[in-house]
Order: sequence, then C-alpha cells, then structure tokens
Amino acid sequence: MSKKQKFSRRKRISPASRRRPNIRLEDLDYRNVEVLKKFVTEDGRILSRQYTGLPTHFQRQLAKAIKRARNVLLIK
Repeated sequence: MSKKQKFSRRKRISPASRRRPNIRLEDLDYRNVEVLKKFVTEDGRILSRQYTGLPTHFQRQLAKAIKRARNVLLIK
C-alpha cells in the first residue's frame, strides 16, 4: 500500500494582476496612438479587461478612445 500524497492548493494569480499597466486617465485620449496600440491586437480588436488588467472605468474610456481613433483613421 502506498501513502496518499497531500496536495497543497496553490494560490491562483490572474494574468491581469501580473501585467498591470501604469497608465493615467489623461493618457487615454484618441490622439495618443502609441498608448492605444498597446491595447489593440494585430487584427484590430480591443483587448479584454481581464487581459489588460484595467479598472472598469478605464476600460470604458479606452474603448471609446480606440473607437474615436478608428473613426478619424488614426488606427486601422
């Protein structure tokens, strides 16, 4: 008979908490293309909040800024 192994539970760390960007609300402007490109995939899709690690109000402002930049053709 073999001994039963005891498994300890590992604390889960979400991927969002590992890469939390230092960004200010003033930086989320549709004219600031360098910052906005960090939150868009190569296909042009906006990254989710779970991936970016941004708070809800930042994510909403980010989505608005990206959509405005698309309308002005700053981002494709």
